[in-house]
Amino acid sequence: MVSLQHPMPGPALPRRALLAALSSLLLPRRAQAFGDGSRFVPVVAQHGGHWNARLSGLRRLAWELQRRTSVEVVAEARPLALNARLFDFPFVYFGGEGDFPPLAPAELETLRRYLTYGGFVLADANDGSSGTGFDAAFRREMARLLPASPLQPLPSTHVVFKSFYLLDSAPGRLFTHPQLQAALIGGRAAVLYSQNDLAGAWARDEGGDYAFEVVPGGEAQRELAVRTGINICMYALCLDYKDDAVHLPLILKKRR
Repeated sequence: MVSLQHPMPGPALPRRALLAALSSLLLPRRAQAFGDGSRFVPVVAQHGGHWNARLSGLRRLAWELQRRTSVEVVAEARPLALNARLFDFPFVYFGGEGDFPPLAPAELETLRRYLTYGGFVLADANDGSSGTGFDAAFRREMARLLPASPLQPLPSTHVVFKSFYLLDSAPGRLFTHPQLQAALIGGRAAVLYSQNDLAGAWARDEGGDYAFEVVPGGEAQRELAVRTGINICMYALCLDYKDDAVHLPLILKKRR
């Protein structure tokens, strides 16, 4: 269940500074500012499948992030090739519907370096698949990308579930898989994977209405999906900041 107590925002600057420094070390060309100045940019990974099915969902998430937290954003979904300058951004969304072809070696290498040196990917099965479609293709690519870091269930005690709101599950447009899955690098969740179509719950149509029905929990579930997205963004910016022992008394008090 989610606590409706006030959330606990945390600073994002150390995370941004780290990625900016890594970018300058690994890519010797003159580094530009982090995204647009110091604002959060929801980057959407371009791959060979239907990668752009939820662009409006990413725009909406960025809007909600700015409205609910102190993070300044660029409220647009920015497509980016996987062999581009990923190090300028702390958050990459990798979603899709159905199967997609294998990533090219250059894409795999860039993405591996990005994740190894501190980058973060949110993967999202827009088709809600399990063992087929996007799910099968994504698991195939993860085995190629991070063979030593297989996807595993993320426990509800992980810092992702308390980075802003206090949550214990991660519903999306669907709620068929209560747990997120994660690929860990040195204890850090470098990749989070949802089979519940998180961005489908955030997406709006051209008229501004929500694009998809949320099942089985309706609008209450949609709100939890938005809160899950906020938490994931804050984790991408701050990593384990909220797991520091200094915060435990306040977190426990809020849970009570």
